[in-house]
Amino acid sequence: MLVSSTLRGGLVAAAVAVAALFLLPTPSAHSASGCKWAHSHPESTSAAKIRSATLCLLNKERRKRGLRALKSNRKLRQAGQRHTRDMVRKAYFAHDSRSGSDFAARIRRTGYGRGGGYSLGENLAWGSHDYAKPAQIVRMWMKSPGHRANILRGKFREIGVAFSLGAPQRGVRHAATYATEFGARY
Repeated sequence: MLVSSTLRGGLVAAAVAVAALFLLPTPSAHSASGCKWAHSHPESTSAAKIRSATLCLLNKERRKRGLRALKSNRKLRQAGQRHTRDMVRKAYFAHDSRSGSDFAARIRRTGYGRGGGYSLGENLAWGSHDYAKPAQIVRMWMKSPGHRANILRGKFREIGVAFSLGAPQRGVRHAATYATEFGARY
């Protein structure tokens, strides 16, 4: 399941795409070459390694198109981490939390963008078994127009990569729920 949203000038545009995971081909060792831990399952690898692999894969897609690499930002990661944890704990999957807070409000609460202008975006995804691995999550995002647009938006300079073990629905095992929070301050 994938969800993407971008905030520009106070307007929120959302694109939702549902991925039929059983239709996706299995991961290829060559698809993520150069990004260590890209085919590691979040249950068996440290959070730092999963975040590193995800950022590596996203920046690899940007470099292919001549775009500047995104830099990791602690505040953006904090906003995403809180949201993935909340979605898994409360079994929902959306940009807006159960309390009604949208991704921009969550990011602003961390202090990101305070005192100036900013542009924000968010991609969400979750998968189980092999589809919980960074290579598959990024692959699904790149096949979805809204997610791809956020990943390849040249204006974005910073990112927070976050994930929580578990699915945003009950009864799914060996899963991970991801959030990438994109930002640019100016």
